[in-house]
Amino acid sequence: MTQIMVQSQAFSQNQPIPKKHTGEGEDISPPLSWSGLPQGTQEIALITDDPDAPVAEPWVHWLIYKIPPQTQGLSEGIETTEKVSDPAGALQGENTGGTIGYHGPMPPRGHGVHHYHFKVYALDTALNLKSGIDKKALLKAMAGHILAEGELVGTYQR
Repeated sequence: MTQIMVQSQAFSQNQPIPKKHTGEGEDISPPLSWSGLPQGTQEIALITDDPDAPVAEPWVHWLIYKIPPQTQGLSEGIETTEKVSDPAGALQGENTGGTIGYHGPMPPRGHGVHHYHFKVYALDTALNLKSGIDKKALLKAMAGHILAEGELVGTYQR
């Protein structure tokens, strides 16, 4: 499987996510860019979660999907609406906190370093999904359609 290279101008691989992109700061999404999408990519999806959260499943911080295939990244501060204006046509799902869009890191105080996985998926089809879905529904829709994936991991602790 092809590997997508995922980067951010805000933080490097396995480095701390700046406070402005966390629940303790402005809680705005970090800028992301990617390269290496394979031929035949019809849509891009992104899932951000925290497997270090003290819950049974990784804590979902962000779901954005139906990203057009020519998109090379996401701007800082994507609006927290079901349908976003940039990139046009992209939809957002529900995070574990029950809200739509990006919800930045805010691990329990004293719980140590948490790792936030920004996972980008290149899909071979345009998904027929509504906005506001959860991670389980997104993963089910993507099953069998992932051409390539890549991830950027950022850390944060309180």
